[in-house]
Amino acid sequence: MRQTEHNVKSPEPSTLARQKSTVRWVVAIAAIALIFDGYDLVVYGTIVSTLLNDPSQLGEIGPATAGVLGSWALFGVMVGALTTGAVGDYLGRRKIMITGIIWFSVFMGLTALAPNVFAFGALRFATGLGVGALVATAGAVVAEFAPKGKRNYYNAIVYSGVPVGGVLASLLAIVLLDHIGWRGLFLVGATPILFLLPMALAKLPESPEWLMARGRTEDAQRVSIRTGVPITEPVATGAHALLPEAVDTKIGFRALASRKYALPTLLLGLMSFAGLMLTYGLNTWLPQIMSQFGYGKSYSLAFLLVLNAGAVFGGLIASVGADRIGAKRVVSTTFFLAAVAMVLLTMQLPFGILLALVAVAGVGTIGTQVLIYGFVSNYYNSAARGAGVAWCAGFGRLGGIFGPLIGGLLMAAGVENHIAFYVFAGVAIVGALVTACVPLRNSETGIPVRAVKAQAGIAK
Repeated sequence: MRQTEHNVKSPEPSTLARQKSTVRWVVAIAAIALIFDGYDLVVYGTIVSTLLNDPSQLGEIGPATAGVLGSWALFGVMVGALTTGAVGDYLGRRKIMITGIIWFSVFMGLTALAPNVFAFGALRFATGLGVGALVATAGAVVAEFAPKGKRNYYNAIVYSGVPVGGVLASLLAIVLLDHIGWRGLFLVGATPILFLLPMALAKLPESPEWLMARGRTEDAQRVSIRTGVPITEPVATGAHALLPEAVDTKIGFRALASRKYALPTLLLGLMSFAGLMLTYGLNTWLPQIMSQFGYGKSYSLAFLLVLNAGAVFGGLIASVGADRIGAKRVVSTTFFLAAVAMVLLTMQLPFGILLALVAVAGVGTIGTQVLIYGFVSNYYNSAARGAGVAWCAGFGRLGGIFGPLIGGLLMAAGVENHIAFYVFAGVAIVGALVTACVPLRNSETGIPVRAVKAQAGIAK
């Protein structure tokens, strides 16, 4: 099929400049939102000892109650992500992001005012709903604004905000907890409504690709001109061209259940389950496991910081490879590297080598989950993208809940500490195998190759 002049003509410099500016604002807004996501998920851990030791804060709290309170935010994230997936592909990316910022900030602030344990738990759950909306939408936003060839990289920048937020929560707790108390730390978490919300209202446009998918052609063209973000063209496949899907195509979770996406959706969900099980399992139990190897509290903290730092920097490097050779290969590789690193951590190796292995484990666990979000965001078309990311974020949170639980059961059973590393290494191997089974997809449309061939009339 002959390409039109429009398809081969290079964009004007002014258009490219507008696109770069738009992408930078979108990535910045999404990244800051997820920094506060990470802040929310870690800040509770920094104040648990205060709540346990001082009944005047919320009342008498035992370890079991403290554990339940910690899980409520994760349940909220799961529900919020899945709910967003049900409505996000209908309402649009901009509305969900703005609503998530407002919701998260308001309930984070209200949590700082909680008078008792019940109110604190309920408000933690409500805050998690907003976090889930942001986590589920950020990947879809990046996928629809970032230029091809850099989508995994920009996605890694955005989702690296989660471990960055965890580091921020830890540092602020060290510096400020004695001065402003735990309620002050939660008020810090409410500040996005003061600066991030105005940024989003002014600089976050609706996705032209989403507008086109909903049949709002004129709106899509107007936003494309204003932002410089191109509207996806039909993709040529041999002598055939894949036209944009009809406006009345299946949207959201209905699309995920279609023949085209059902198997990939199951496999992608299992990938996210494994990634988040490893992420939360290691973040919770790595210090304790290493302490049983004879390392003191300060050394254990160093291992935790290296784990997250390795995830941030290693994840960014791996994302460049994902853009060049495909996310599927890179995710399989990083899962496998995590398994190898965790097995080696059970050996009596020099401290410097152990730190390096922990960094590799960070890339293969937390960093892999960052890559999974990018993989999922780019796998689906616009009609299913929000639901796809929401499914992986929501279903994956079950892994996030099971990770600390499994580690706790192993510790409570008195098994040798290296067994926990073997168990987590096994999960990483399963993640690598599941990733390898995900069907290949067309790099332009995100549609599985077999579906592309069927639509284009090409014999298998």
